[in-house]
Amino acid sequence: MSTVDRIRHQLKAHPMALDAILAAGVLVCMVAGSFVDPHGPDGVTWGIRTPDPLSLVLIALGATALVLRRRAPITVLALTGTFSVVECVTGDPRAPVAMAAVIALYTVASATDRPTTWRVGLLTMTVLTAAAMLGGPLPWYAQENLAIFAWTGIGATAGDAVRSRRAFVQAIQDRAEKAERTREEEARRRVAEERLRIARDLHDVVAHHIALVNVQAGVAAHVMDKRPDQAKEALAHVREASRSALNELRATVGLLRQSGDPEAPTEPAPGLDRLDELVGTFRSAGLQVEVARADAGTALPAAVDLAAYRVIQEALTNVRKHAGGEAKAEVSVVSVGPNIEITVLDNGAGDGDGPVDSGGHGLLGMRERVTALRGTLTTGPRYGGGFRVHAILPVKTRGRAADDTV
Repeated sequence: MSTVDRIRHQLKAHPMALDAILAAGVLVCMVAGSFVDPHGPDGVTWGIRTPDPLSLVLIALGATALVLRRRAPITVLALTGTFSVVECVTGDPRAPVAMAAVIALYTVASATDRPTTWRVGLLTMTVLTAAAMLGGPLPWYAQENLAIFAWTGIGATAGDAVRSRRAFVQAIQDRAEKAERTREEEARRRVAEERLRIARDLHDVVAHHIALVNVQAGVAAHVMDKRPDQAKEALAHVREASRSALNELRATVGLLRQSGDPEAPTEPAPGLDRLDELVGTFRSAGLQVEVARADAGTALPAAVDLAAYRVIQEALTNVRKHAGGEAKAEVSVVSVGPNIEITVLDNGAGDGDGPVDSGGHGLLGMRERVTALRGTLTTGPRYGGGFRVHAILPVKTRGRAADDTV
């Protein structure tokens, strides 16, 4: 930081000191002006004159009042204006006491609003000019009287211009800060949406595979003594389900990795092309599942493909958990016009703790996922028993939802 910048910083930190320096400068100018006589015997010539003692006192009082111009601008203007009126009436020769009033008027104009500046400025100009023209020793048309009118007008105009510029700069700074806050809020909102999406994926993955592990572990425990071969097969399914859960969990959490982190996920998100594999895991767990597809040749966006897969996965997981051991499930995937329709039905009587009243987040996660793609989801009990999940997903997604879900 240079010496000039350091001095400027110190003055801004101590405004009273700056006002004291300004008052000293104004005092020097007024005292010097009181000893100069612009009127000589041969016209406009410069000479030396002796001011009245009262004028020197008024000069000192006016300059001293300027030290407090920031704390009480209206009061300082009233004091300096009074000193100027007294000097205009009694001063002969005239001393430039009005200079202090001009500085005070500038301060009022720069610190208040425009209506106040107009009222105070017109009042100050009128009073000082009238006092000089009507009560002073000079003729009313003298240049010194007109100069008082001009300088007070300049002080008010300059102060208003400074206030307007300061308000303009402040408005620009406020807009910049507001834009920065808006960007930060948008970034936080995107992070929250991404966290919600990842949470849904984690729920779908963990709930599905943990349900399979639970079922297969129960089967292994039940047949361990009498049918060890079947128990080994069930444990093998447990191992496979847990490995799949870990792989998908690693791929999902890998979305949170930074660009420089090693081993970034390379496996694509699951879709309907892996439906047979998904159904096979449930069949291995003892759930009878039938699949009917009429979507051949339909190319789905990645977001829709993933959502369809997750809806089927969550629906079959709920069937396995709540529909009973003898339940059967039917899965249909049909392309209808611009949409793809996913339906999962089961005929289970349930255990009294179905997916609606179980307190879980499966149906809520499905609904959020489908709604994010501008689709619709309908769930509820079937007539005669069982449960129905029906999702309609648009093949062509709109907006940013598709990009965020990939």
